Amino acid sequence: MSTKGVYTALSGAMAQSLKLDTIANNIANVNTPGFKRDQQVFQEYITEREKEGTVINVPRIPASPESFYELNGADKSFVDLAGTYTDFSQGAPKATGNALDVTIEGEGFFEIATPTGVHLTRNGSFRVDGNGQLVTGEGYPVLREAEPGADVEARLIRSDSGQVRIEKNGDVLAGDQLLGKLSVSSVADKNALHKVGSQRYTFKPNFQPEITPVQNAQLSPGYLESSNVNIVREMTDMIGTTRLFESAQKAISAYDSMADKLVNLVPKY
Repeated sequence: MSTKGVYTALSGAMAQSLKLDTIANNIANVNTPGFKRDQQVFQEYITEREKEGTVINVPRIPASPESFYELNGADKSFVDLAGTYTDFSQGAPKATGNALDVTIEGEGFFEIATPTGVHLTRNGSFRVDGNGQLVTGEGYPVLREAEPGADVEARLIRSDSGQVRIEKNGDVLAGDQLLGKLSVSSVADKNALHKVGSQRYTFKPNFQPEITPVQNAQLSPGYLESSNVNIVREMTDMIGTTRLFESAQKAISAYDSMADKLVNLVPKY
């Protein structure tokens, strides 16, 4: 008995399990500011696609193991992971009353400094740390606009007074003193972005970073961008995915039962 069928069912079960993990992560971050929902993208892998048309010769005679030799695996198919897609649509603004909370209206990401380099984020929940420096909720320094190639240290935003406010145009002020303008940048190809945790992004190893400043970026101080996760949609997807996973499990059990009968019962007759 061929095991190709059980492997096809197994690949389907694994795909649905991975999709369930992604849905669960989306639901867990429904209240995370600036979070963007993920979804898994799958495709059907068919061996026939990997072969030239002259190689595949479907037999036109009564079926036998020998007659299918020339198929060379053309009848094999399974579910293949095509990648993870992030939905970058904007979440709804939510009023917080905090002067250092800010939402980007439209395209763009804030630039922040991390131990592994400059990262991007849509989460504008900022604060002033003990050193008078504007940082994210995780404690990473928020960067201001600067000329290309400027040192990260020179782009930090600090205030001696600790009294900081952010204007709609991105200006960061301490009283009447201008500390700089928040760096808001757009990415040419969002498929090049790699999610780090739930709120930050960097670039995938094989992609060249293409970042350009957003001209005249408009911000909304006192607001945070909500997650773009639709909880009803996610719960509906979870129910459908769970049913598909259970169907794949039943198919695997059926193939296992057939193999057991083939091994243990057929030889007795």
